[in-house]
Amino acid sequence: MEKKFDPRNFEKTIYEYWEKNGYFKPNGDLNRESFCIMLPPPNVTGNLHMGHAFQQTIMDIIIRYHRMQGKNTLWQTGTDHAGIATQIIIENKIKLEEGKIRQDYRRDEFIQKIWCWKKKLGNTINNQMRRLGNSVDWENERFTMDDSFSKAVKKAFIHLYNEKLIYRGIRLVNWDPKLCTAISDLEINNRDIQANIWYIRYPLFNGTKTIEGKNYLTIATTRPETLLGDTGVAVHPNDNRYKDLIGKSVVLPILERIIPIIGDKFVDINKGTGCVKITPAHDFVDYEVGLRHNLPMINIFTLDGCIREYSQIYDTKGIKINIYNNEIPKPFRKIDRFIARKNIVQMLSKLGLLEQIKTHNLTVPYGDRSGAIIEPMLTKQWYIHMKPLAVMAIEAVKKGYIKFIPKQYENMYFSWMSNIQDWCISRQLWWGHRIPAWYSNDGKIYVDYSEKKIRDKNNLGTNIILWQDNDVLDTWFSSSLWTFAALGWPENNKLLQTFHPTNVVVSGFDIIFFWIARMIMLTMYFIKDKHGKSQIPFKTVYMTGLIRDDQGQKMSKSKGNVVDPIDIIDGISLKQLLIKRTSNMLLPQLSKKICEITKKEFPNGIKPSGADAMRFTLAALTSTGRDINWDMKRLEGYRNFCNKLWNASRFVLMNLSHYEYHKNYQANTLSISDRWILSKFNSIVKIYREALDSYRFDIAANILYDFTWNEFCDWYLEIVKIILKNENNIAIKNSQNTLLFVLESLLRLAHPIIPFITEAIWQKIKIIKKVKDNTIMYQAFPIYEKAKEDKESEEHFDWIRQFITEMRNIRRKMNIKLNKHIDVFLANCSPFVIMIVKVNYNLLVKLGYLNKLTILVDKDQILMSITKTIKDAEIIIPTINTIDKNVELNRLNQDIIQLDLEIRKIRCKLDNNNFMSRAPKSIVMQEHNKLKQLEQFIERLMYQKIKIKNL
Repeated sequence: MEKKFDPRNFEKTIYEYWEKNGYFKPNGDLNRESFCIMLPPPNVTGNLHMGHAFQQTIMDIIIRYHRMQGKNTLWQTGTDHAGIATQIIIENKIKLEEGKIRQDYRRDEFIQKIWCWKKKLGNTINNQMRRLGNSVDWENERFTMDDSFSKAVKKAFIHLYNEKLIYRGIRLVNWDPKLCTAISDLEINNRDIQANIWYIRYPLFNGTKTIEGKNYLTIATTRPETLLGDTGVAVHPNDNRYKDLIGKSVVLPILERIIPIIGDKFVDINKGTGCVKITPAHDFVDYEVGLRHNLPMINIFTLDGCIREYSQIYDTKGIKINIYNNEIPKPFRKIDRFIARKNIVQMLSKLGLLEQIKTHNLTVPYGDRSGAIIEPMLTKQWYIHMKPLAVMAIEAVKKGYIKFIPKQYENMYFSWMSNIQDWCISRQLWWGHRIPAWYSNDGKIYVDYSEKKIRDKNNLGTNIILWQDNDVLDTWFSSSLWTFAALGWPENNKLLQTFHPTNVVVSGFDIIFFWIARMIMLTMYFIKDKHGKSQIPFKTVYMTGLIRDDQGQKMSKSKGNVVDPIDIIDGISLKQLLIKRTSNMLLPQLSKKICEITKKEFPNGIKPSGADAMRFTLAALTSTGRDINWDMKRLEGYRNFCNKLWNASRFVLMNLSHYEYHKNYQANTLSISDRWILSKFNSIVKIYREALDSYRFDIAANILYDFTWNEFCDWYLEIVKIILKNENNIAIKNSQNTLLFVLESLLRLAHPIIPFITEAIWQKIKIIKKVKDNTIMYQAFPIYEKAKEDKESEEHFDWIRQFITEMRNIRRKMNIKLNKHIDVFLANCSPFVIMIVKVNYNLLVKLGYLNKLTILVDKDQILMSITKTIKDAEIIIPTINTIDKNVELNRLNQDIIQLDLEIRKIRCKLDNNNFMSRAPKSIVMQEHNKLKQLEQFIERLMYQKIKIKNL
């Protein structure tokens, strides 16, 4: 082994060795239990970020843990085609390199450019995942646009359509006017901004007046331009100011359209003026109000966010109607919606209908890819009826077939599923799964795999012209098929039969609705077992929180607080880090501030820590379902842990260079320290496995850290050094056997969390153990054995450790250096202690740096000494020629003051009538005994003080 721990020397090499030899593949033994995790497919355009690193570390720990238990394991990997993100990248690329736009190409030409880009640069995140150590089955990698997956997507769409679960209709969607496509809620960033709110007078129709005698209603709105699409004004039916006006009408300003006043309980009487304009075609709340009151829906916008020349008027079923004049006034036609807003406000002011303008805090939806303000828009889209699919999915969780960890996320799931709306699955893009629907010149719609199949099946002649729908499917549609389509569905192959349903899915709570719930619904709809019963996609849903910075802030490029996991693994200079954090910023004016923050946080850049240290940090910080704050100091601590394990292993290897390994050795000749470390390891295996089985990775990491650092390195290795130098051959051989067994077992225990370093060390250890296997990945995970419990050795060693710890404390307080060997006496010893000292005399002397250790019958024979009480004994250290008299008097005074405080507290408690009357007798007796012990001890300290003063 290299003298210095440097993960850069072995991590890449080890991963290449694993992958080259196919160690990530299932073992293929169908007689063994199968275990499968589906990697949530990252975007093909993406880079590994801390959220990926966090979740993928958890998944890799789980899969390695189950692989080492001999299960037939599969970690299924793949990437998502990321419709919008990928299309934007290529559009920007051709604009920059060729000065062209997408429409300058035929559709197939543009898509071919995407495939070329994907082949050349689309595997970035996969290579970064390798640096993290992910043991995914790369040979079975899937891409959501590959041929077999596309076949699955088409089959799912066609089947749902034929079963009347997919339909096409006009409804309100989130519309991105820059990208000109519908988008999902997840693709929206809501920003809080300061805006205006305009108060507009809507004249009452036909001489009607309010109870205050006004001939108008005042409407407050943050979007005056949508006035052009108003089809009603709503008030609360119990609002005394307006309830008599329900059923009457107002005159819409500018257009002079007569629209009704309706009563609806959604109106907040105490908010604004109590009157709300209803624009069903451009507001989601208004859309629902419009459906309830059968109001017309008027679309005033073009797809790119300008005002139309003629509005489109629909009824609540999406059918065009002609009940109003649909001509829009010329001053507003073909202009951007926000310019139209200014023009409308100016006209309202001229008409005397603008009452006032106030500033207002407003939440505005922006497209996360385009940066454009999202517009609710009536468009014709493809939808799935979700309520019929939700029934089985709700039951699966209620009956416990699928469990959420933490359990409280079930409530979030049930809440959304119980109020589920139809899902808009079409997107106005070129890149994606094109909808397998064709339209004919006679107005019919045909859905099938190809135009040829449609013509053959329906006997369509050449006089019937067919053209395919230009839209593609939402990427969430294809990813909702992930657990079964990635395993080869619709072919009923061995992979699907073996690994479905899968075991665990690890995901963030923010996509419970977009991905988790939809996977459950569509899997249970399409996949049935041999008895025809619906299969679930997975048995456990492990929900993670978000990774935040050390201040608890969400990581974002605009804040300059993003930490790249690859920079943690490989390191990065300050100069490179500054470039990375300030390049391609949406708000370049923040770059100066970000540079200042970065220089303060990382004055020397980020030093390389390796994948293991980062993985250990992520595991240790994990708290079920909660957000975690990334901590560079913890990272440094866990890199030190890896260094400690490395150095400890080097020590073991150096001291086993001429050692001949034997599997069997006589347990009855083992020392207390050997027996203790074996028993201790056996007990931590139990709680470590319990932690992993319950998804408490933080507890598992802390158990591993504590045992390795404190028990194995700080205690056992120190004892072994003494044994190797001072004991007989049998004792040395036993310690070598124990040393080798514990280290090798510890490497197997630690492997799921820190795979690289454990493999690197194990490759050395296996030579000594004469193991023929090629990787630690397939070694048996340690198991707890009740028969290996050795409580006696643990009790004995606990006393030894307490004795040595107190000796070290006394030396530190009295400034007695380790190279000064001293005489130590023990008084008031129980038979238990006498036996321990007799059996472990040499060990106690060597560990304590003593001349000798003597058990006293009469402690008063020591005239001047330091006294410390421990379990079943009293340590006495003669102080003549050992300590400074004044220093010792000062120490005694401090101890007496501390004891006196404790005695006062107990006396106060025993003098308290409430305590004495309510506390159990056993507790009262315990306090009395404690008081008596403290009083006796303080008397001994006072006696010591007098003796020292009289010297």
